[in-house]
Amino acid sequence: MTTAVQETDIRRHELAAFLRSRRERIMPEQVGLARGSRRRTPGLRREEVAQLSAVGVTWYTWLEQARPIQVSVQVLEALARALLLDRSERAHLFALAGAVDPAPGTPCPTVTPALRRMLERLEPYPACVQNGRYDILAYNRTYGHLMCDLDALAPEDRNCMWPAFTNEEWRAALGNRDETIRVMAAKFRAAMAEHLAEPAWKTLLGRLRSASSEFREIWERHEVVAVGDKTKRFVNARVGQLNLEHTNLWLGPSSGPRLVSYVPVDDESRARLERLHDLMPAAV
Repeated sequence: MTTAVQETDIRRHELAAFLRSRRERIMPEQVGLARGSRRRTPGLRREEVAQLSAVGVTWYTWLEQARPIQVSVQVLEALARALLLDRSERAHLFALAGAVDPAPGTPCPTVTPALRRMLERLEPYPACVQNGRYDILAYNRTYGHLMCDLDALAPEDRNCMWPAFTNEEWRAALGNRDETIRVMAAKFRAAMAEHLAEPAWKTLLGRLRSASSEFREIWERHEVVAVGDKTKRFVNARVGQLNLEHTNLWLGPSSGPRLVSYVPVDDESRARLERLHDLMPAAV
């Protein structure tokens, strides 16, 4: 057995033991679960951790059995929340899994300082960085107020799919809303084909299906559309209608992160974007 293989095996067993120790110290009442009269397991059961983390029971069991399975950053974040880990414990969890912690306040490997500067220099034009799952990883001030106040959304809700089906302010800003959200769902289905077994994708899909009957109805059509560039119409609450040309600049493989920018297609939209930018508070 090579040194690298030995190290990986040790990490898996350390991760399994750490998860068990954290699970066994948490009382059901701490996470809003009933204790019940027949509980023999100290702390939480495996199925309860799986439920709280939105992952499969079998998959989580394999983790605690140190089986050689891949663990995504999104799942590690969910486990950290479910197991009530503090900052040091969370860092230890990610270290054992051999992953980079993208917690708020720590650098995201995709969003470099140079890329953040580029987003700022694109103002007053709206721009953001998205990953293949449509999570919004970074954005400039104009994009942050194009459809709603993105800063006011919880970090886990900063995903283009989620507010398009659940946030009334975001939905009101979408021109041709019915067609727009239909195409968004079709793009998401096409993108998900390469990620069907990944917990983070399944969790987002589950949240959308639970929260929106409109999404469930569209999803059952099984429509697929590839990501592309096009002109979009927005109705901003502050400055009115904006006609913008949407462009993707890929930062890696075509299914990975991309810089998304919106350029006005007419003088009125340009003037309104500049007005929107002027209305936004300056970055601290």
